[in-house]
Amino acid sequence: MIICRSPLRITLGGGGTDLPSYYLKRNGFLISAAINKYVYVSISRPFHKGIFLKYSKHEHVREINKIKHPIIREVLKLMKIKNPQIEIASFSDIPAGTGLGSSGSFTTALIKGLYHFYGKKISKKKLAELACHVELKKLKEPIGKQDQLISSYGGIKCILFSRQNKININDLKISSKTKIDLKRKLVLFFTGASRKASKILKDQNTKSNQNNKKMIDNLNFIKGIGYKSKKALELGDTLKFASLMHEHWNFKKLRSKNISTKKINNYYNLAYKNGSAGGKLVGAGGGGFLMVYATNKKKLKKKMLKSGLSEVEFDFDYEGSKIIT
Repeated sequence: MIICRSPLRITLGGGGTDLPSYYLKRNGFLISAAINKYVYVSISRPFHKGIFLKYSKHEHVREINKIKHPIIREVLKLMKIKNPQIEIASFSDIPAGTGLGSSGSFTTALIKGLYHFYGKKISKKKLAELACHVELKKLKEPIGKQDQLISSYGGIKCILFSRQNKININDLKISSKTKIDLKRKLVLFFTGASRKASKILKDQNTKSNQNNKKMIDNLNFIKGIGYKSKKALELGDTLKFASLMHEHWNFKKLRSKNISTKKINNYYNLAYKNGSAGGKLVGAGGGGFLMVYATNKKKLKKKMLKSGLSEVEFDFDYEGSKIIT
């Protein structure tokens, strides 16, 4: 048996500009950080012939085309496996549909795991490209490319998406002190709600393809905040970064009525009044994790936990997708 893990992620600026419907017209930019919460995929050879799958459901089929799980089906087709005799299982530190990029993490873990299982090597760049190919091209999900890239590479990255469909990914040049400050003061609270990101991103994707002025202006503004966030973090001004997150969140909510809810807005306002200098809902919106920058962590946690939220502590991951056994 081999086990591969891929990190989940948080977005530190520019989220939403990684969709081809936007960046192929106006370039995209975001800052993404891998965290030490993972999606795991185990792969082994069972005693019996066929394909055995264990995720939230169980499947046992003879042919790849009969697999119901869309990502597993398309990845196995991509591998061109003849007469498969394989068992694949997946599990995660965090529930799916919570805004931390679990789908992209699962896809990269599955591809890397299968490559290793069949004695092949794959680069981080190729891994991210194949994962994007499966989700965006084969399955036609209206999503961006951030999740596949950051889960493959790990670290805290600045990612530039060009109109020529080229991607540049580089380390965010911040000091160790700033990294420690972010680790200590960024707090993740689970709102208790999960959702499918593609349903929320579909509206953005459609409007971007139609050159909807309101949507494009919103994404242009968010991209600008991403660049400002980069500058603030590189200067070590984390309070400025927190205020930019607050500005980002207020503009992001204008993008779609599905991005936030009254309940989430109440949680955010509670945090902002009780020890937070800024924050946002991580991911496409609609539920998942609320990420806030704490200026008074003790007061903040007391209020948020009392309101019924749970905290997930995290650190940054610098390894990306990795075979662990």
